[in-house]
Amino acid sequence: MSAILAVLEQRDGKLRGVSFEALAAARLLADPSGTVDAVLIGPGGISTDGLAAHGADRVFVIADDRLRLYQASAYAEAVAERAKAGAYSAVVLAATAQGRDLGPRIAARLGVPLLADVTALALDQGVVATRPVYSGKALSRTRVTAPSCVVSVRPNVFAAVASAKAGTVTPVPAPADPGRAKTTQVKAPERTALDVAEAAIVVAGGRGLKEPANFKLLEDLAAAFGNAAVGASRAVVDAGWRSHADQVGQTGKTVSPSLYFAIGISGAVQHLAGMRTAKVIVAINRDKDAPIFKVADYGIVGDLFEIVPRLTEEIKKLRGA
Repeated sequence: MSAILAVLEQRDGKLRGVSFEALAAARLLADPSGTVDAVLIGPGGISTDGLAAHGADRVFVIADDRLRLYQASAYAEAVAERAKAGAYSAVVLAATAQGRDLGPRIAARLGVPLLADVTALALDQGVVATRPVYSGKALSRTRVTAPSCVVSVRPNVFAAVASAKAGTVTPVPAPADPGRAKTTQVKAPERTALDVAEAAIVVAGGRGLKEPANFKLLEDLAAAFGNAAVGASRAVVDAGWRSHADQVGQTGKTVSPSLYFAIGISGAVQHLAGMRTAKVIVAINRDKDAPIFKVADYGIVGDLFEIVPRLTEEIKKLRGA
């Protein structure tokens, strides 16, 4: 690989953590003498702090207040034009909600293959990407023989790493035409808690909690860790116990935290599809035959109402809280 382009992501003019993960994945694909460029699209005055320290040789900034919100056509056109100008071997971006929409648009404009939701990357006579398929029950390895491709990487899989580079910044004019469709507003729920898709630790609960008030046990455990988010199974969300924003699974969010707690969750295949790539899985369930134990690294068979409070107290002691 000679040159890789990383597509960065911002929200309200601030870089998202997944941008540094995209840089890390791009650096993996660049050979020792290769370059990693980054393209950042957003409002005027957007900061590029930290990009050079995380492996960006050059940063191309497309700053325009009209692009503060994600504009599908304008963003895709801008990235495609940058990719053509640089003759990159691969374009890498995060498989977030934005990335899942943007990736195919870029690939279509460039006429190159798209590898989506990738969890591992390697070089072997071309880009080799690994991704879960069939609701996470199998892994697919694909080698790209085309001269270029677009790769979207699953959040929380490629850890951001320090790799100091030149980090020169070059302004690039914004597209004159934003496209036929225009995003005018983004409505998001007011949330003070971490997003389950971005948290390093996820504490998820299911029907075994019996009623919505008992999610306080999980919230206390998450608070004890200090950097954890509370997730939920589809059954819980369908029952109205938790917001859909908390749902983990095939019809919810796909997560890859360092540590995942499945508490009172049986482990239906739809749920496993959203969390089985977690680095460490801990299951707590009264049913010793629950499917969740087949994928868990650690399993505790017992009453969650006794186990979780004790676990919370032990975590607090360890952290000196």
